[in-house]
Amino acid sequence: MKPSYLLYHGHEVINPALSDYDFASAVDVAQAEYDKHKPDVVVGSSRGGAVAMNIKSGDTPLVLLCPAWKNWGKVTTLKKGSVVLHSHNDEVIPFASSEELVSKSGLGADTLWVVGNDHRLADDESLAKMLEAVETR
Repeated sequence: MKPSYLLYHGHEVINPALSDYDFASAVDVAQAEYDKHKPDVVVGSSRGGAVAMNIKSGDTPLVLLCPAWKNWGKVTTLKKGSVVLHSHNDEVIPFASSEELVSKSGLGADTLWVVGNDHRLADDESLAKMLEAVETR
């Protein structure tokens, strides 16, 4: 739904098929696609947020939705210019995890946007905020 939403609003979307079982392979595929296309923004949701954090993307900002950074990968901080969207009602990844990520990264409270009603962030408000984050990075 999220890639389709961005496409519908005029954005080019590179959405590679990432392994659900092999995190290192998922990072490798994402890295290859990043290197090939050099996108303006990298968007990742849940496990995809952890993948996004673990690729070498230079100064390219990240837009992360409920990132599962504590569950996957080795990167534990977020780069400047990035934003995290997360719901207080997330039943999969605790909201406190994103609070910790922003704090450990030394970034301001404006880095964490509170939106949505659950982990999926597929409601209209969440999708609109994701679009805003992509367009303002």
